[in-house]
Amino acid sequence: MQKATKPRVLLVEDEEGLRHTLRLNLELEGYHVTTAATGPEALERLRGARFDAAVLDVMLPGMDGFTVCEKARLEGDRTPVLFLTARTAAADRVRGLRTGDDHLGKPFDLEELMLRVAKLVARSDERPPAAVPDKVRFGPNEVDLVAFEARGVGGARTLSQREVMLLRLLIEHAGEVVSREEILHKVWGYDVFPTTRTIDNFIVAFRKLFEPDPRNPVHFLSIRGVGYKFMF
Repeated sequence: MQKATKPRVLLVEDEEGLRHTLRLNLELEGYHVTTAATGPEALERLRGARFDAAVLDVMLPGMDGFTVCEKARLEGDRTPVLFLTARTAAADRVRGLRTGDDHLGKPFDLEELMLRVAKLVARSDERPPAAVPDKVRFGPNEVDLVAFEARGVGGARTLSQREVMLLRLLIEHAGEVVSREEILHKVWGYDVFPTTRTIDNFIVAFRKLFEPDPRNPVHFLSIRGVGYKFMF
């Protein structure tokens, strides 16, 4: 079905000249383009509007492109992402493909970039479902990750954005141990510098809300010296 309005593309690039060139060419292709020059700015753009695709540079001030995408995914955003990067290591390419939807190395051919963006936009209405559904049930508990609402054995209350991000991360990796370092990186970010005790306090609050016996948890398990594991 043809879109009634111009497809919306988020362009995130800190190099001003390249950002201007890419914006001009995307607009000539018929896209409505929103730009950002830093990682935090990109995350705010994703929070504030729906996009059909995002072109996201990896090396950004404030927060790298991989982290921007990871945080957005934990917040429920499913915008198809094309990473631009000068990094050539296999580990970076693999991380880009696991985190986003496509990966293009710098320097790149402009026509190839436009074709890749067009493919992402064409797929935007057929996005795969989020790794974690909007509503999750475990035991007698129910969490609405979109409405930020939870009903557990300990009562009902509104969740904070960070609590929702932490829940998404743990539920997405249900049955697996998620390290404290990964939690700090993906949920808080390296620029915030919380202590691991901060995570412990969140887990304690989850246990009070969701566990029949918080002293003997069955859903939010501590793995000594490593991190936490969520179990349905």
